[in-house]
Amino acid sequence: MVEQATDLGGRIIPALRYRDAAAAIDWLCAAFGFARKMVVPAEGGKIAHAELNLGNGMIMLGDVETEYGRLVAAPTKGEPVTQGIYVVVDDADAHYARAKEAGAEIVIDIKTQDYGGRDYTARDIEGHVWTFGTYDPWAA
Repeated sequence: MVEQATDLGGRIIPALRYRDAAAAIDWLCAAFGFARKMVVPAEGGKIAHAELNLGNGMIMLGDVETEYGRLVAAPTKGEPVTQGIYVVVDDADAHYARAKEAGAEIVIDIKTQDYGGRDYTARDIEGHVWTFGTYDPWAA
């Protein structure tokens, strides 16, 4: 039997590392519309752990100078990454406009896909790859 997501959100939560997590939190909220759920500071102005919500989705993040951060590398800006994150949004065009206005690097322009949905792909301020689109594989 396959377990379903909870009413509050999914059971898979991406955990990202940033060289400057405090700046990344501000940027992710401004450009991509995330909201702070929890931010746990660490010594030296660093972030030990943070949780950001977008709708019923969540990401966790923190600075690379943590025990977990030593296991997960932050991307090298401009280089290919080993994973990307897909986020379902209600209005891809409005989300695209917000991200572009905030200075997101758009790496694949907005378009309607043959399999359904409309999406675009961007890099955040430290090079993580994000796709935001209306295609929802959970929808009936």
